[in-house]
Formats: sequence, C-alpha cells, structure tokens
Amino acid sequence: MKYSNILFDLDGTITDSKIGIINSIKQALSNFNIQENDTVVLNQFLRPPLLDSFKNVYKLSESDARLALTYYREYYSDKGIFENELFPGIIPLLEKLTNDKKTIYMATSKPTVYAKEIARHFRIGHYFRSIYGSNIDGSRSDKTEIIKYLMATENIDPAQTIMIGDRKHDMIGAKNNGIDSIGVVYGYGGEQEMKETDPTYIIHTTGDLYRFFEQ
Repeated sequence: MKYSNILFDLDGTITDSKIGIINSIKQALSNFNIQENDTVVLNQFLRPPLLDSFKNVYKLSESDARLALTYYREYYSDKGIFENELFPGIIPLLEKLTNDKKTIYMATSKPTVYAKEIARHFRIGHYFRSIYGSNIDGSRSDKTEIIKYLMATENIDPAQTIMIGDRKHDMIGAKNNGIDSIGVVYGYGGEQEMKETDPTYIIHTTGDLYRFFEQ
C-alpha cells in the first residue's frame, strides 16, 4: 500500500451527524419564521458550505444568511454537535491504520473548533496527527483550500497521500491538489455523486474500507 498519509473527511465519513445538522438548520430557520420539514430540502444542507446553502435554498441575503449561520451555531454548539454517532467500523479502521504506522489527518469543512470537540467527545482525537477545518468566520471552508493548507503545513508528499470522503467536494478537493481519493457511498453523497466526480476508488462500507487498507 503506497499511501502513508490518510486524510479523512468528518461528517458522512467518520460520523453520522445528519440529525444534529438538520435540527440545527430547523432551529436557525425558525428564527425567520420558516418551518421546514421537507427532508429533500433539508438534506441540501448536508453539503458545505452552510452559508451558501442558506442563500441558495431560501434566497436569504448575505446578512440574513450570516445571521442564520449564527443561529445555527448557537444550537449546534450546545446540542447539535452531540446529536451524532460514529459509523460502525470506524474505530477498528483507525486502530488498524495507526498500527500500520500510517499518518492520519482530518480535513473537514466544519469549523476546526467543532471538529476537535467532536473528536474529543468520541475519544478519537489521538488517532489524528492534526485536525484541519474551516475558520469560525466562514473563511477557508472550500475543501480544495483546506486540503492545500493541510498539505503545505504538514509538508506531505502528494504521491503518498489519499483523501477519504463522502461528497463531491472531497473528491474535487483531492483532484485539485493532485492526490488520490476514495469516495465512500455509506455517507451522504451516494454512489451516483461519487461516479460523477470520478474518484480513484469507490468503496461501499467501512468494512470494505478496512479491507482496502489490508492490501
């Protein structure tokens, strides 16, 4: 296995955070007297960045979208962050990669402060050399930019690096930075989205992901 640096997305790849995100979105929208229960509409917020989703889905102005993001974070930081669970099989996978002397990083569009708190809550922080996310002000939220920043900061070799994620942003970010990618379809993007973005590999379950790294 040529990959010595393993980059993981968080939401939809390590954790199933859908309930907490959706509840936070609904709470934010309620402050604008918007009561949304359509799952298809709410699922659009599972793709980053949230600020753009508020503007695109509900046509909120820039200022209102930023206010909605503030409301979202008020609920999320208090409750939504813990309405979350690890996908089955993630702990054995992280343990295997650690035992195999792989260097593991987290590359997420979620604000770094939240990503670190989730890692602490689930007691998985020690598996990661570093955790890279967006800034709390919404900057550096594009996955291409996050991966670029991570790779430059850690000075890692693209040829020995692979990105694992569940959304097209992860696959595009990997490709834009010249690294291989694994699109997992057990998360929020699904197989069709993965096929459309043409990752290096498509993997269906955490068990399959574990077996991939046994090669």
